[in-house]
Amino acid sequence: MTHYHTIEKEALAEFRDRGSTFLAYAFPIGSADDFKKRLRALKEEHPKAAHHCFAYRIGTDGNNFRAGDDGEPSGSAGKPILGQLDSKGITNTAIVVVRYFGGTLLGVPGLINAYKTSASFALQLTPVIQKPILVRYELQFDYTLMNDVMTVVKRFGCTIDEQENLLFCRTVIGVPKKDEEPCLQKLRDMHTLSVRGPL
Repeated sequence: MTHYHTIEKEALAEFRDRGSTFLAYAFPIGSADDFKKRLRALKEEHPKAAHHCFAYRIGTDGNNFRAGDDGEPSGSAGKPILGQLDSKGITNTAIVVVRYFGGTLLGVPGLINAYKTSASFALQLTPVIQKPILVRYELQFDYTLMNDVMTVVKRFGCTIDEQENLLFCRTVIGVPKKDEEPCLQKLRDMHTLSVRGPL
């Protein structure tokens, strides 16, 4: 696997059922901390809502995910939301569905349908994009090599995650997995440069 799919930008969709309103926020994330910050902000934005149910998936191995029912019957909210992320095959994405209770109980089948539908609507409103899987490496080199290093970084579409430029430079880059070998070969050809990783 050299690429993964995620969403481009945040989207908001609304779904109503028997008086209850479900506001589904779908947004890209890079870490569990990103998710927690956004969830906190949504709770502040909707303090009177009855529930803030969610699901997210991060990373490309499929093991980093969570689903939360926030007081709804077990499995009636978080799981159906996660199911929508998985049916689209996307990762590094979270969905929070904010529910305003309308006075009528929907029952578990009704809740599953409402959370699933609102999550699905939100994902329909934001484009799915393909991104390269990046492998992180730390480079250490003399400042005189800066231009050569940046040429390689640009050529292979690497990201620069950290950078310290003194007389001796330390840079952490994300190398697209599909170009990992040729990119590292070019970097290792620079005699005074050291490569450490993958991190």
